[in-house]
Amino acid sequence: MPRPIPGLSAALLLLCLVTSVPAESPAKALRKPAAGPTLQEQRAIRVFNAAKQSSRQLNAFLVQMPKGGDLHMHLSGAIYAETLIKDSATDILCVNPTNYSFFKPAATTRSLPPQPVCGEGNLRAESAFKDQHLYDALVDSLSMRSFVPSAGVSGHDQFFSTFGRFSVIDRSHTGEWLDEVATRAARQNEQYLEIMETPSFSNVAKLSSTIEWPHTPVDPAMNRTGDATGTTREDLSRLRDTLLAGGLRDDVAIDRKELDDAVASRDQIENCGQPSATRACSVKIRFLYQVLRGFPPQQVFAQTLLGFELASQDPRVIGINFVMPEDAYIAMSEYHRQMLMLDYLHTVYPSVHISLHAGEIAPGLVPPDGLRFHIREAIDLGHAERIGHGVDIMYENEPHALLKEMASRHIMTEINLTSNDVILGIDPKHHPLPDYLAAGVPVALSTDDEGVSRIDITHEYTRAALDFNLSYLELKNMARTSLEHSFLPGASLWQQPDAFTRTNPACAVQPLGADNPTAKCLAFLKSSEKAAEQWQLEHRYQLFEASLP
Repeated sequence: MPRPIPGLSAALLLLCLVTSVPAESPAKALRKPAAGPTLQEQRAIRVFNAAKQSSRQLNAFLVQMPKGGDLHMHLSGAIYAETLIKDSATDILCVNPTNYSFFKPAATTRSLPPQPVCGEGNLRAESAFKDQHLYDALVDSLSMRSFVPSAGVSGHDQFFSTFGRFSVIDRSHTGEWLDEVATRAARQNEQYLEIMETPSFSNVAKLSSTIEWPHTPVDPAMNRTGDATGTTREDLSRLRDTLLAGGLRDDVAIDRKELDDAVASRDQIENCGQPSATRACSVKIRFLYQVLRGFPPQQVFAQTLLGFELASQDPRVIGINFVMPEDAYIAMSEYHRQMLMLDYLHTVYPSVHISLHAGEIAPGLVPPDGLRFHIREAIDLGHAERIGHGVDIMYENEPHALLKEMASRHIMTEINLTSNDVILGIDPKHHPLPDYLAAGVPVALSTDDEGVSRIDITHEYTRAALDFNLSYLELKNMARTSLEHSFLPGASLWQQPDAFTRTNPACAVQPLGADNPTAKCLAFLKSSEKAAEQWQLEHRYQLFEASLP
């Protein structure tokens, strides 16, 4: 089936829905403000509560439940090790058996097909298909499977080490990877992905290496949590002018071509637009530009500027985010300066959305003072509209005031339960999800790196329900929250932020998610990608809840 695209009528868009439940939509009672559960919701609650007695039954229920979107997903980390092994063989790579990482051979043979010359003691990647021990060792090396912490090697270390072990796999596989995550999402009744990805920036990195970071001091008050040298508005403006004059925008064209190729490859794999289109075509994908925060300020500023430029020119790139371990030396020591960079660039590119990894740290991982300001500065200086992880919220200065502000300003937190557990050791007793819920901060579940963690979004819904005793309606509202806080353009379907009771007046006189919206509602949905996706989610819930016994 064709993937819904902006401009299609809402009626046609709804015909493109992919669900595993009957196609008939009951769409009976209108939802009234502050009403209790509908009859369909009451039935879903009963089935959910019965399934909750068994994790297996609950998973079977939740895999079919509509989940909206995943707003926190790294593409490279979302790919399962089995795919990476296959791609490494396609790329004619070698394996270092010491740490089971891939590397490019110095040469290949003249035979057909060519074979890598890997050197003494090393192995050909394709050998994994004939050697189960090697195959298993590679899966374990490229993921958290079978990992047991040992002296000097934590889950944090294993998790972040995996990426370097497969980083040499060619970027030509990006379209295949998009298909993998979209196919997985479609099978779980998920409709939207905001995927973090780092397009090529090698030219910008070289350009930034020729530029000396300015030494202009700033007001001492600006250095309160780290070095702010060189971040006056005048300095950053001159740096931007220098980078643009040096050809930074040339990389925008390169990155747009990369996205063109990846999206075209995905569409070809899924037969999108053809009668034989796969279910995955219905999953809408947008991108967040990943900035690598663990490098010197010149490169971080240059890459951030490239991200803002790309997001300003390509509608598929709808925001930026900073990535890499937040506890690393450069990430910690440069955090404040990086937030000041964002503070400046936000004034130049105010329409570019920002979501930031902030508070993905825990007691013991960094000194106590390092836990006190990351979320606050991400919001105040980084202009973050969403916070990724936010695990250390209760260790921030004045945490209750910060929670209250996040709730009043509708700054959402992207909750990654499994990731927080395997990387930081944050179990349910120590996770701040209950604190966010109690304070009224909008939250949505996400996967982070589902391939490395060997999970999927249904796993996270199941875990949330069991570990935190969440109800069906709480999970349903989290799914709604994911689309409410997506960076898709257009007005929300809902009259008030995060209040899922009253729709926009244009769509208020009919059942939510109706098959055939009125002309007025249809015109509104055509004007807003976000509202169209939200309407589609409500339609999916009608179908799902009507299908339950």
